Amino acid sequence: MTLAPVLDRIDADMPAALERLLDLLRIPSISTDPAFKPDCDRAADWMVADLASMGFEARKCPTPGHPMVVAHYPGPEGAPHLLFYGHYDVQPVDPLHLWDRDPFDPEVQQDGGRTVIRGRGAADDKGQLMTFVEAFRAWIAVHGALPARITVFLEGEEESGSPSLIPFMQEHADELRCDLAIICDTGMFESRVPAITTMLRGLLGEELTVRAANKDLHSGSFGGAAANPIRILARALASLHDETGRITIAGFYDDVPELPDALRAQWQGLAFDHAKFLGDVGLALPAGEVGRTPLEMLWSRPTCEINGIWGGYTGAGFKTVLPAEAHAKVSFRLVGQQDPWKLREAFRDHIRAHIPADCSVEFHGHGNAPASVMPVDNPAFERARAALTEEWGVPAAYIGCGGSIPIAGYFQGILGMDAMLIGFGKDDDQIHSPNEKYDLESFHKGIRSWARILARIAD
Repeated sequence: MTLAPVLDRIDADMPAALERLLDLLRIPSISTDPAFKPDCDRAADWMVADLASMGFEARKCPTPGHPMVVAHYPGPEGAPHLLFYGHYDVQPVDPLHLWDRDPFDPEVQQDGGRTVIRGRGAADDKGQLMTFVEAFRAWIAVHGALPARITVFLEGEEESGSPSLIPFMQEHADELRCDLAIICDTGMFESRVPAITTMLRGLLGEELTVRAANKDLHSGSFGGAAANPIRILARALASLHDETGRITIAGFYDDVPELPDALRAQWQGLAFDHAKFLGDVGLALPAGEVGRTPLEMLWSRPTCEINGIWGGYTGAGFKTVLPAEAHAKVSFRLVGQQDPWKLREAFRDHIRAHIPADCSVEFHGHGNAPASVMPVDNPAFERARAALTEEWGVPAAYIGCGGSIPIAGYFQGILGMDAMLIGFGKDDDQIHSPNEKYDLESFHKGIRSWARILARIAD
């Protein structure tokens, strides 16, 4: 199967491909709001019908929440079996008054010299998932077949915590298990370099409450003699880092690997402008671990951050009170083989060591997920990187991601297969925000990229 006529077909079919995306964007598939459950069903039906129209064996699979979409297409004997993952649900649109137009009345617009697709879900994730769907369409239209065996797996709850995902994957593991999972829910490096994300940090969230006296106390009567839970909490939180930025929890770095020299050199070659990165948000001085490069800290080093702290009187005026309790929320980004369950207990032990005997602390966990690291020695990764380089005319890079995409870890842990994360989003796409957009270039060249990647991996 030759690639050139497939790319020509993609170019010629762009007006129709764009109309199909706009049609999907008109469905308000907001998964977090029960009022939009029929629309999530409608989006799943739309995807099933579209995939079936190309010859996929496609079906909508019910779950306790929103349905999954699973579709299969046969490939040549001996060809690799690839699973493509995306999600058809979208974020809520609030605050609505900040949108320049109806979020579910998408439009192609000119924006600073670029052509963009404006609407909720344009970049996250309908525009992204339709890049690989349109690549499939072009291959089938030209050759009557795909060069590899393909499974499509689309979720309807990604924006609402994916409560049905793990049980569904466990129940359908044999059907979903492939040679490689491919996730199209990421972006390009600094909006200009095509990228394959190979490192995803994990996440651990904790909320804690320190309690002292059995009621709020007058600071004139009890100040200096009675324990102040805000002061206790502040001291405990301050102890989580030393003066060099390292986290002081016992055993915290036991499972943190050093970055390979080759990968560090590639990241340095990206010429990341950390001064501009901080300057764009009104900062100038790097924080974090001393002696680490900015991209190391963002992609391959663990963090401990205090996300909220409160207690006592915070209203207008002044109230001289010693509060009975104080609260904080703390999150960790995890890397390597760090075990979130083990670190949760280590964090709690660290805090407990700072609590006086007549006071108490209570913890409430807010979820956890380990980090994911993909082995780039898998030949598919280099083939995909070469395909991206060909399409974009810029050397594609292996990058990390400071955030967390749990599905990649689930593919590894539940299905025992690696995942390759490739997306074409840009930094100014405003995902989760008003006036979300997706560059037409990202949509067009994204489709062409997947056509090239399929050709390379299937060869």
